[in-house]
Amino acid sequence: MHVELAGEPQQPGRQSEDFAAATPEALVLLDGSSSPAGLESGCRHGTAWYVRRLGVHLLARLTDRADRTAAQCLADAIAETAALHGARCDLSHPNTPAAMVVAARQRGAALEYAVLGDSLLVLDREDGEPRVVGDNQPFPAGEALRRQVWATAPGSPERAALHMQYALAVRAVRNSGRGPWVAAALPRAAEHAETGTVPLTGLRGVAALSDGASRYVQRYGLGTWAEAMALLADSGPAELLARVRAVESSDPQCQRWPRGKPHDDATALYARPT
Repeated sequence: MHVELAGEPQQPGRQSEDFAAATPEALVLLDGSSSPAGLESGCRHGTAWYVRRLGVHLLARLTDRADRTAAQCLADAIAETAALHGARCDLSHPNTPAAMVVAARQRGAALEYAVLGDSLLVLDREDGEPRVVGDNQPFPAGEALRRQVWATAPGSPERAALHMQYALAVRAVRNSGRGPWVAAALPRAAEHAETGTVPLTGLRGVAALSDGASRYVQRYGLGTWAEAMALLADSGPAELLARVRAVESSDPQCQRWPRGKPHDDATALYARPT
């Protein structure tokens, strides 16, 4: 595969909690699950540390374990990363570092994938509209709380309180069977990834997007998925992110486009099968 990628942190000078990496045969994109300031996690390392190590281990397993499925590679990588924490981290804490995951690799004449959480894999096919894989862990109660957050003024005490309420509600049920599954410390979360294979023949391109980048279509409606894939093919991931940032800068109070924060970490990866 020929791969291009770009990423921007939520704010200049701030470490991104996204991670993306690729080889000619495989790609990974992770979006760390950020926490409100002051919310304990039981971990001394933090989300950025976690996503980088999980991403590196996952890419390694995708490239060196052809006998394991992509979902099994994710389970292996979660277990390996959990072992790196050490005894000083409480991995049973509901707010232990976690991430959304996109993983894909070439296997013979097909592309195999596994997607967990609200990051997206977009498959651009020659014979139809792009197919979007991901955002596959609905949590209706959390969605209702999130919309309450969006209805309040950015920076206000009310929004901060509602954001904390939302974060606590999600973390109380994630990876429990009563809420969303994400990559954290439990390898069995990988069993809930959306998986599949598609023939490389007729596949024009593949995109992996964190939710900060997928806002281009999902939140701001700057184009259809077909138009977004054409932009990625013609101008590259950096241009898509630049257009997302331009829209966000025009609406700093989140009034025209209600959302949790004016900017988010944003990462986009685009690959062409070769």
